[in-house]
Order: sequence, then C-alpha cells, then structure tokens
Amino acid sequence: MIRCLAVLLALGTFTVGCNRTEPSNEVGSAATNGGDSSAHAAANAVPGSYEDWCLEHAVAESVCTRCNPSLIAAFKATHDWCAEHGLPESQCLQCNPDLVIVRPAKSEGP
Repeated sequence: MIRCLAVLLALGTFTVGCNRTEPSNEVGSAATNGGDSSAHAAANAVPGSYEDWCLEHAVAESVCTRCNPSLIAAFKATHDWCAEHGLPESQCLQCNPDLVIVRPAKSEGP
C-alpha cells in the first residue's frame, strides 16, 4: 500500500491519460457507462483524489498504465510490475485476488 502511494505521488506530475473529459460521478466499468471518454479523469484532477479515477480500469487515472503507457517504466523501476499480465503488480487482480482498489471518497468541499 505504501509503495502504491509512493508511486502515485511520484507520478502525480505525469497525469496524462487518454481522451480525458470532465470527471464522471459514476463508479463502475466502461461496460456500465458505455465505454465513453467520461470514464476518464479530467486533465486537472488532483492525483489521489476522487476525481482522479479511471472508471474503465477501476484505478486512479494518474497511475493507469493502460491509459497512459508512459507510466510503465516508473512502475518497473520500483519493481511493481506484473510481466505476465502487463500491469502494475499493485493493480493485478489476477495475481492478487484479495486486492481491493478503492476510489477515494468524494471531498465535501466548501
């Protein structure tokens, strides 16, 4: 968990994803929202926030290697990579079936 948070913070400045639009308030997968671009976080989403979420892959957008392959090298450098499944070990549900990736709570704001 600490390793995942460290990677999230280290990659915070590299929050570039595919086809980003305004964040969606829905939680689910692309199958439940039609697979449209609203499944991705807005470009200005704060890493680690509720808005920083890739609905398509159910992980933080800022660490979604499937949407942003340029992040792969950083995960490999921290030895957080599942070569068999092609994603970070900290996100690999096939290797870690008990792994629970939870979207952060929505902030209450002012």
